[in-house]
Amino acid sequence: MSVRKLKPITSGQRFRVVNGFDAITTDKPEKSLLAPKKRSGGRNSQGKMTIRQVGGGHKKRYRIIDFKRNKAGIPGEVKSIEYDPNRTAFIALLNYQDGEKRYVIAQNGLQVGQNIVSGETGIAPEIGNAMPLSEIPLGTIISCIELRPGQGAVMARSAGAFAQLMARGDKFATVKLPSGETRMILVTCMATIGAISNSDHQLLVSGKAGRSRWLGRRPRVRPVVMNPVDHPMGGGEGKSSGGHPRSRNGIPAKGFRTRSKTKASNKYIVERRKK
Repeated sequence: MSVRKLKPITSGQRFRVVNGFDAITTDKPEKSLLAPKKRSGGRNSQGKMTIRQVGGGHKKRYRIIDFKRNKAGIPGEVKSIEYDPNRTAFIALLNYQDGEKRYVIAQNGLQVGQNIVSGETGIAPEIGNAMPLSEIPLGTIISCIELRPGQGAVMARSAGAFAQLMARGDKFATVKLPSGETRMILVTCMATIGAISNSDHQLLVSGKAGRSRWLGRRPRVRPVVMNPVDHPMGGGEGKSSGGHPRSRNGIPAKGFRTRSKTKASNKYIVERRKK
């Protein structure tokens, strides 16, 4: 994977840093795994805007991803590594030996022609293979982790993300998550070996406002330039600082903790993420 800095032949390309897409092997998705994706534009059923800064953007089709990896014991050959407009990570098209095709999140280092497999026993801890936390060696870098058995991957799914299996007991495994939080997860939950692909995603530079519009993001007005009726940080004479940073409904930002002290899952958190 690599990034490219473009020559400044236009204002929008002066600071533009693009993905080299070295890992991508095809630009045509598998038609049987595509689904339509409807946009709301931030409007509700009455047509009224209920979410700000949303609207427009290029038309997309959703790629149906296998997050559960429940095709146990059947090897799947990686036919292609593809771009997915709905996520930051790349995806891999698998051809299983029984003829079925599925998309999975591609791990870093996954190659075309490689065979990957998922299952509960007898699976080697190699990149792309999925197995329960009870079968993974301690210290292994993992991703696409379930929170409840059979739920499908919900954690460590974005570009370059990974977690680490730190310890394991009879019922729970201790996992250090990408946020820095250390959490207990049931050992029967599935995880995939390896870090997520496209780790250079964080190095990309948009270059111009229009590129955000292509992604469906409308302009965002800074709170300090609003009026007091619109935001707690609005108002004042001239360029006022705006007071203490806070959200539109008055909740302080920058370090103020909003997590409930009585939340049921608090008992599974060994160490909170850093401020």
